[in-house]
Amino acid sequence: MKESITLQIENKVAHIALNRPEVFNSFNREMAMRLQDTLDACEKNEEVRAIVLTGNGKAFCAGQDLKEVTDPDKNPGFKKILEEHYNPIITRIRAIKKPIIAAVNGVAAGAGANIALACDVVVADEKVSFIQAFSLIGLVPDSAGTFFLPRLIGFQKASALAMLGDKISAQEAERLGMIYKYVSTEEFDETINKLALKMANMPTKALGMIKELFNNSMTNDLEAQLALESKLQIEAAQSNDYAEGVAAFIEKRKPNFKGN
Repeated sequence: MKESITLQIENKVAHIALNRPEVFNSFNREMAMRLQDTLDACEKNEEVRAIVLTGNGKAFCAGQDLKEVTDPDKNPGFKKILEEHYNPIITRIRAIKKPIIAAVNGVAAGAGANIALACDVVVADEKVSFIQAFSLIGLVPDSAGTFFLPRLIGFQKASALAMLGDKISAQEAERLGMIYKYVSTEEFDETINKLALKMANMPTKALGMIKELFNNSMTNDLEAQLALESKLQIEAAQSNDYAEGVAAFIEKRKPNFKGN
């Protein structure tokens, strides 16, 4: 039986791929649960210091498999889909104290788009489009789309995209600040590999703290954010990677970070 999620670990980078290309990597229950398990495994694996999430085939992810939700025998129901599939995926992506790169190789629609936007760094192939497809079938955005999208691109633009279901090109997504950047198809794989390798060799503990700070900045007031910055900066200054970074700077050499 073909695996719905594939995992390869190389050079401290975990490459996770959604693997239902025949349905544009749309989610069914099995794939959603398998992705959660794979993310958990990558979090616990000390050899993994960066994660790449992508899709096999022509798409990144087309969102929910509508055949599943219209099948009277297999339909898990929206309550279970949200509470057991998508919400746990989003919370895991944000909670893992390792950088997660969304390598958006093809169309990212619905929950697929929002899962990508929840990642720490989003890089898209130049031919990619993003679409909040929910309203086109009478639904509302989920998978934290209404949380991240207005914070990335502003209330007015996010509201319009959610209501109208417009396709956004990779170029437009970069211009809006929705994603980190787009690259040409020819350069896509190399760009992802270089970026992932770079992040895997950075001070992982500090990157995890940066992630924690940005998570809390969504709801903290200024005073609370300053207090958290102080707390985590003191912790970071006690890390081995900080000592190595300072030593490398003084000795004018490349640092050898261990991630602790």
